[in-house]
Amino acid sequence: MKKTLPIISLSILLFFNACKIRQYSRNNKQIEKEATKENPNFTNYTTLSYIEQFKAVAIQEMNTYGIPASITLAQGISESGSGNSSLARFANNHFGIKCTSDWKGKAYYKDDDQQNDCFRVYKDARESYKDHSEFLKRKRYAFLFELDKNDYKNWAIGLKTAGYATNPKYPDMLIGIIEKYKLYQYDVPESEREKIAREDRVFTEINANIPAEKKKFTPVAVAPKDPPVQATGDKYYTVKQGDTLFKISQTYKLTVDELKAINNMSDNNIKIGQKLLVVK
Repeated sequence: MKKTLPIISLSILLFFNACKIRQYSRNNKQIEKEATKENPNFTNYTTLSYIEQFKAVAIQEMNTYGIPASITLAQGISESGSGNSSLARFANNHFGIKCTSDWKGKAYYKDDDQQNDCFRVYKDARESYKDHSEFLKRKRYAFLFELDKNDYKNWAIGLKTAGYATNPKYPDMLIGIIEKYKLYQYDVPESEREKIAREDRVFTEINANIPAEKKKFTPVAVAPKDPPVQATGDKYYTVKQGDTLFKISQTYKLTVDELKAINNMSDNNIKIGQKLLVVK
């Protein structure tokens, strides 16, 4: 009898697992059926059509929460396959946000970190964008909001530093998407975007008849950024115009918390002329 108990227990476990899998499958089929009914003529996005569709949402979120529209769009493009992933198409979930204990909405199940991970289902993709903004308001991302909203490069680096993604090339991937599709234009006021568009048109016209081997890259004008912090061999760094704790910490290979700890700081406020210890 003792020898049969483990076999019986394993059989019961396998039975319940099979039931769970069937339950997840039925759930997903129902979600997919409802999504297809609401949008029967779904056409795959191109990256350009995705940007056109969601740039206004990203700008609105930037104005409300302070997250660069370029970062939000680049993450949406990367994480949703430009809106074509099953999660985006059927669950309106463009940022892979998972269910939490307080989530009261519908769920869509998909293998991720674990088998049949639970992902949130939204009625509209705009809700996914809003939830993404709320997600980045967590304490561990607080230092990012010290950055200028035009500073998409340090935002990309900061997301990796804060643990948003484990891929070591995540910042480069986001920056690559932003620069390829000129998403930085959505971080500036509309009048500046029009200026960038005009400069792009002029540059294209001038270069239209120039042989490829003679063309030179001319960067598109964007909003001016603060000069980078320059590392020195001194133990102390003197704060200059445009500096933030995050910029200084990155230069001296410290975390923001380490920089605050060695300077006995209770908050992230710094002022021009202030001397900060930058050696642990």
